[in-house]
Amino acid sequence: MPSYLARDVMTSPAVTIRWDATVLEASALMEERDIRRLPVVDEEDMLIGIVSDGDVREALSIYNQTNPYAPDQDEILLAVDEIMSAPVYAVGPDERLTDVIRIMLDHKIGGVPVVDADRHPLGVITESDIFRLILKEWGAD
Repeated sequence: MPSYLARDVMTSPAVTIRWDATVLEASALMEERDIRRLPVVDEEDMLIGIVSDGDVREALSIYNQTNPYAPDQDEILLAVDEIMSAPVYAVGPDERLTDVIRIMLDHKIGGVPVVDADRHPLGVITESDIFRLILKEWGAD
């Protein structure tokens, strides 16, 4: 297989969410875009964390177990920065794909954001992106 770089395999542009968005907003965005992880950005669109569909499901299960008629119900809904993983493993666009895969395996993660030198998300590489590449290389796409 030829030597690939992160930029060759990433899904781009990155679909991101701000740190102060609600878990419900994250869930809706993930469902709308059919994705399982969202890079979390600050006010300057710099990567500060990542939130997975598992993080969102867990937070929503807690939310759904509360009484919807309680006066403080809205306060129970968490913001994305309260459930995100941080710091987040990220790679540059010129990172070798073999190194990206090693990061994913070593840290048992299903994807990594690809960022520029200022940590602005450019894209995301997931296991699915790597599987699509393998199928393409094997002529089975």
